[in-house]
Amino acid sequence: MTIDSLAAPSAVPLASSGWIALRPAARSAGSSGRFRGADATRLLLPVGLLLLWQGACSFGYIGPRTLESPLTVARTLVELTVSGVLWESLVASFNRAFAGFVIGGGLGLLLGIIAGLSRAGERAYDALLQMLRMVPFLAVIPLFVIWFGVDEEPKILLIALACIFPVYLNTFSGVRNVDPKLIEAATVFGMSRTAIATQIVAPMALPSIMVGVRYAMGVALLSLVAAEQVNATSGIGYLALNPRASLRTDIILGVVLLYSVLGLLVDLLLRTAQGYLLPWHRTVIEKAR
Repeated sequence: MTIDSLAAPSAVPLASSGWIALRPAARSAGSSGRFRGADATRLLLPVGLLLLWQGACSFGYIGPRTLESPLTVARTLVELTVSGVLWESLVASFNRAFAGFVIGGGLGLLLGIIAGLSRAGERAYDALLQMLRMVPFLAVIPLFVIWFGVDEEPKILLIALACIFPVYLNTFSGVRNVDPKLIEAATVFGMSRTAIATQIVAPMALPSIMVGVRYAMGVALLSLVAAEQVNATSGIGYLALNPRASLRTDIILGVVLLYSVLGLLVDLLLRTAQGYLLPWHRTVIEKAR
C-alpha cells in the first residue's frame, strides 16, 4: 500500500499494529564462551589454506611465476607500505569509491523512496531502471570514456552507476513492505503524510535499506577494479594492472588481498552502524542474545 493511494481508512485498534517492546537478554558466561569458540572455528579454514599454500610454494610444487608464497606477498605489501606507494593508491581508490557510492547510493535512495511511496513514481521509471540493471557493467565503459573523457569523471560515474541499483531495489522493497495496517492506524489518529513517512515508513524500511547500502558498498569496491582501468595513473586497481607489475604475482595477490580486507572492514563498519541504527530489528536482537 502506498501513501498516495490511501482511501478513507477504517478504524484499526492500536493492538493490531503489533508493536512489542523487546530488550536483548544479557549474555551468560556459557554463551560468551560459545561465541569465542565459533570465532576461533571460523579461522581454521583460512589459516589452513594459508599453511597449505605456503607449503606448496616452499617445496616447489608451485613456482613463483604461477603463484608467489604468502610470505613473499606479505613482504611485498610491507615494502609498498614503507615506500608510500600503497598509501597513495589506497587514498586514490577510496576517494573514487566513496564519491561514486555517495552519488549512486544517494540517487538510488531517492528514487527508491519516491517509487515506494508513489505509484506514479514507480510507473515513471521503474521499468527503465530494471532494463538498465541488466546491462553488463563493462559494456558501458567505452561510452563513458566517449562521453566524459579519461579523467576522474568516468571512473566515479561508473562506480555510481553500479551503486544505484542495489540501493534502489532494497529501498523500494522496504518501503512497499511496510504493514498497511500501521499506515491505516496512523491515518485514523490524524498523522500527516510527512509524519507517516518519517515516523512509520522510514523506521520500518530502514533494515531493507541498510541491506542495500551494504551490498552497494561491496559493489563499489568491485566496480572500482574496472573503473581504474580507464586511463588510471593511481589506485590499487592501477597498482595491480600496471605493466611493470604484469608478471609480479606477489603484487597482484597483494592487491586482491587488500580488496578482500577492505570489503570485510567496510561491511563490519556498516554492520556496526546497523546495530546502532536498528536496535529494534530482530536480527540485531538475536545477535545480542
